[in-house]
Formats: sequence, structure tokens, C-alpha cells
Amino acid sequence: MSEAVSFLNGAEATHNGVTVRDAGPVGMVTLRGDLSAAKLKTAVKKITGQPVPGVRKSTVTGGKGACWMSPDELLIVVPHAEAAAAVAELESALAGGHFMAVNVSDARACLTLSGGVAAREVLAKIAPVDLSTAAFGAGDFRRTRMAQVAGAFWLDDAETFHVVCFRSVGHYVFGLLENGAKAGPVGVLA
Repeated sequence: MSEAVSFLNGAEATHNGVTVRDAGPVGMVTLRGDLSAAKLKTAVKKITGQPVPGVRKSTVTGGKGACWMSPDELLIVVPHAEAAAAVAELESALAGGHFMAVNVSDARACLTLSGGVAAREVLAKIAPVDLSTAAFGAGDFRRTRMAQVAGAFWLDDAETFHVVCFRSVGHYVFGLLENGAKAGPVGVLA
């Protein structure tokens, strides 16, 4: 079996105090179903150690958790090597019910963006989201557009954004974030 390869092979760029980094292979499972169902909540907690998140929230801690994608969809985040087992566990736990669990790890690219308020401004340049500290805090999650492509991101407790997009546009999103950092701060969120 071949090893998972990151879409940017560990690329990293730092400009004006903002660092854009390839997060490497990350396990991701799309789970669709009734998010209020006890069986689903129990299965997610067992796999990730975290509860099902609320609307526009993320419970990802230490590389495991879930992100709210829509009223009937979660993005389960686990280490890459655990994604197939997570799907099998979900299928077993939710058997007989209406659900879908798909390993989408290799179809997605993950980046991190750090640098305090400057990182918020870089992301705000490409996403129509209020990223002020008053409006977007740790645990917040958005599924949105980033310039011309679909994507999503959440903020962890360390003030690092985790950005997810389709692998096919990963280079483009990395370039958008790097160019936004090179251009420097705008001063809108300061």
C-alpha cells in the first residue's frame, strides 16, 4: 500500500507575519444524516472524542473532531490513517438508518493559516465572512467561497485557521493566501 502524499508536499510560506502551511494528509469523512439522532451523536463522539458541533461550529481538537457543514452534514476530521476505520465504524453504528459516510480524505486539501489579526485579514480578502474577533472566534466554522472556489475553514484555540478545499484547487487556494499575505495588512480588522 502506498503512503498518503500531501497535495503541496509540505509547502510553507511566511510573509508579513502570516504563515500559510500545507497541513499534510488529513483524514476527512463526509457524514450525512439526522444530526440530532442519538446513534449518530454517540458514533461521532466515539470516533472523534468530541460532540457533534452546533450550527457553524467546529469541535476539532488535537486533530480529531467534527465540523458542521449543513443541517444534515458533518465533516469528520481524524488522522489520515484512521479515516477508513472511521467510515467502517460509522457504517456499523448507524446500520439500518438513513445516512451516508464517505472517506473524502484524498479529494481534499488542508492548509493552516496563522498570524493573528493579519491572518484574519488575509482570509477576509478572499472570503465573504466577517472575520473580526468579535464575530469569529475559536470553534467557529464557515463553509463559503474563497475567491472563485468552494472551501471551508475553522479557527482553533491557538488562533490558527484550518482551511479545507478540493484537492484540485489546493495550489490555487495556497497561492491566494500567500499573495494575500505578501500584499500586507489592510488594517480593517486591527
